[in-house]
Amino acid sequence: MTECIGVKVIDAHPMTRQAYNDLRGWQLPAYENGSDAGYISWSPKDVFNAAYRSAEGVTQKLTFGDALYFLKQGKRVARANWNGKGMWLEIHLEQGFEAVTAEGSAYPILDWVGMKTADNKFVPWLCSQTDMLSCDWRVLP
Repeated sequence: MTECIGVKVIDAHPMTRQAYNDLRGWQLPAYENGSDAGYISWSPKDVFNAAYRSAEGVTQKLTFGDALYFLKQGKRVARANWNGKGMWLEIHLEQGFEAVTAEGSAYPILDWVGMKTADNKFVPWLCSQTDMLSCDWRVLP
């Protein structure tokens, strides 16, 4: 089996698996040892190819949307074509910390994405247009 990643727009109708099989005139298949999680999907080849691509370990050739998904899962991501070597991003989730100003005002720190720079510093990161539109993102081990 090949691991794939993708997005497709579907017309979803809530129903049980038995109701779907009844609609199609099929018998509900039996699965050995409970190995099936209860979901089987089939797509025609052209529909599948338009929606999915091989993930190959989900490590390279990702869109920024894919990279953001993996950031939210706690993974580190980077672009293959960044000039500086050793650069990567990770997400920092709000954990009840506060930033205190010189005047003594305290503000909650919200979620943010940080970058480890080529010169071994860590800074808040702001996505560029090029970064958003690139498809060379990868998940780091």
